[in-house]
Amino acid sequence: MAEEPTQGDIAARRERLVEGLRTYGGQHTELSRGFAAWMGLHSTDAIGLLEIIGAEERGAPLSPARLGERIPLSSGATTALLNRLEAAGHIVRTREHADRRIVTLHSSPHIQELADEFFGPLGVRVDALLTRYPPELLDRFDEFLREMCATMNAHIVEVSQAGRRDQQGRPGRGD
Repeated sequence: MAEEPTQGDIAARRERLVEGLRTYGGQHTELSRGFAAWMGLHSTDAIGLLEIIGAEERGAPLSPARLGERIPLSSGATTALLNRLEAAGHIVRTREHADRRIVTLHSSPHIQELADEFFGPLGVRVDALLTRYPPELLDRFDEFLREMCATMNAHIVEVSQAGRRDQQGRPGRGD
């Protein structure tokens, strides 16, 4: 019969997992910076471009407002970023909806080729890593990551609604 984990065991496991995720996040950021340098772009422009490409690959192209939420940038900063990317020929803005006010962002065809050139070798390495694990374990890990993101998002919403601390360090109200 297996022993129940103690609070200390759970806390230690949480710390190891969070540290692993934090390390992964740092490496992802560094990879994004590397892509930016390789493309000759500012890191924010490259991150925006990667968000646009990723959304297209998921079959849900972004609007400028959704991009600004994902990065996050003000509407003015998002417009400036999109103007730079469009002027460089990296993206196009389309009005493909019945409501012509809705703008959809798409990457230019050459950008996908460049992204594949940069990220393709990493994809091969990750695919090789994934073959070492049973599909059931990877499915459980995928489920864990989705639940972890949902848990963090719920906390982010709660904290943002609670407001900032006042000058004396007391929690503020969400007004």
